This record gives sequence, C-alpha cells and structure tokens, in this order.
Amino acid sequence: MKEILIIYYSQTGQLLSILENIARKIQGDDVLISYYEIIPEPIYDFPWEQEKFYDSFPESFLQISTKIHPPQEELLNKKYDLVILGYQVWFLTPSIPINSFLKSSFASTLLKDTPVVTVLACRNMWIQAQEKMKRSLKKVGANLVGHIALVDRHINHISVITISHWMFSGRKDRYLGIFPKPGVSDADMTAAEHFGNPIRKALLSQDFTNLQDEIVELGGVKINPFLVMTDKRGNVLFSKWANHIIKKGPPGTPARLKWIGFFKYYLLFAIWVIAPIVFIVFLLTYLPSFKRRMKDKAYYSSVALKEN
Repeated sequence: MKEILIIYYSQTGQLLSILENIARKIQGDDVLISYYEIIPEPIYDFPWEQEKFYDSFPESFLQISTKIHPPQEELLNKKYDLVILGYQVWFLTPSIPINSFLKSSFASTLLKDTPVVTVLACRNMWIQAQEKMKRSLKKVGANLVGHIALVDRHINHISVITISHWMFSGRKDRYLGIFPKPGVSDADMTAAEHFGNPIRKALLSQDFTNLQDEIVELGGVKINPFLVMTDKRGNVLFSKWANHIIKKGPPGTPARLKWIGFFKYYLLFAIWVIAPIVFIVFLLTYLPSFKRRMKDKAYYSSVALKEN
C-alpha cells in the first residue's frame, strides 16, 4: 500500500478541485490518499477587501510567516511515499499560508526525504514563485520530482480585470456579462485528472526519474518567455517596495497604509503602461536572445534548481 498526503491552501476552492481531479486517477485499492488543509490564524477572508489584499503584499513577498493550525497527529506520525503540495501565488511569491507551512516544524516532519509534486493555480506569472518554492523545499530536505502549473489562459490585461472582479466580489462569473470567466478554465480543471496517470505510475514503481518530462508532454507546464522576463523584473521592483513598506509598521497602521496606497497605484501603472512598453522591448530583442530564452524555457519547465 502506497500512501500520499495532499497538502494545500485553497482560498476559493479552485485549487482543491484541481487536486481532487488529479487524485481521482491516482487513487485505488493500492493507494491511500490523505489531505491536510493549511488553515492560517487568523484566516484570510474571501472575497478580499481591497485594502487588506494590498496590505498583505510586504509579508507575502518577503515570505514572512504567520501562525497556522498544525496537522492532525496521525498525519505527522506517518512516512508518506509521496506528497502533493498545492499552492497559490500571491505577489509573485507562494502565498503566506503555504510559506508559513514551509517554515514550520511540520514541514520538515512531513517532507524530509520525501518525493514532492507541486501543483499551482494562478493568473499567469508563477516562474519566480516556483523558484522560491524549490529553495524552500530544499531547505526542509524534500525531493521535488514533479511540478504542474495551471493558469488563466486569457491575455494579460483581460485576466487582470477578471481576476480583480473575482477577488473583490467573490463571484467567478463573466464580469459585465462580456468578459470571460476568471481563473483556470473549467476545461483545464477537469483535464487535470490526466496528470494523475504518470504520477500513479511513478508512485507504484517508486521511480520518479521521468515524471516531469511526462507532465510537460501532457501540457502541465507551459513557459511564456515574455512572462519570464516580466516576472524577473517584477521581483526586483517588488523587493524595493516591500522592504520599504515593511519598515512603516505592521499591517493596518496609517503610515504603512499610505505607502500601500502608493504601491497600489504603481502596480496599476506597471500593468497598464510599463508592461506594454516592456513587451515591445521583448519583441525587439527576441531573436538576439533566442538561445538564452530556449535555455530558460527548458530550465523553468524542469524540477532542477540552479545554485546561486
């Protein structure tokens, strides 16, 4: 009997649905699947209040942890054959609840010397968040063997509008009746079950060598070179903002909220003005940078971690 633990934080339920669809093709008489939902204290309400959402930015980006509910004792007393870790991306970084788990003592207990498959669902930019995830998993001694990234497939500026509608209203419907539904499409969520087949095969054979290649062949990871560049640049700028704002005090303090307001307007300016300019630069430099971009694509599609 093989045992899998699915660890997740899902604010809207979208990620949990994806994980359950993947598990559907893994489970059987010879595989037992358990779940551990990460619950932060206090919880993050959904839908978000805009002020609280933007005010979570410094702690999110700087990977500052918060208190979480511990797993049940029976989960901590087992050694799992595989852990599937489902997470969201907040401000180009694994979410605060997921980061808090990875920095807890529970993470080492559950993940050390254990194969891990990461599964994320986000708007579109996840590359640097996964790099941070790789480093966090390495710190607790986990063995990353697979990665699946499901994203909103609509163009960047459309998805900005629809995801904002979902986050701040709580409704996953067609904004104004004309925009597409936000988030990962229903079709992609359903199709996620296909990733369960190679995971099950690798689990039963205890050979995860080719698992990521099989996931990539099934479309589990798709790399957009423009978003790779945008993500890297965004991390540089976010670092300056986060380190400045965190010095203004804890969440909710007036001095901090003033700078959070400035950051909010900067973010809108970056999305609607700077990003189109960066895209033009990307197109102009695409051919000279082609070989490097292909190397980036191969690396970010893999589970490898570059040494800094």
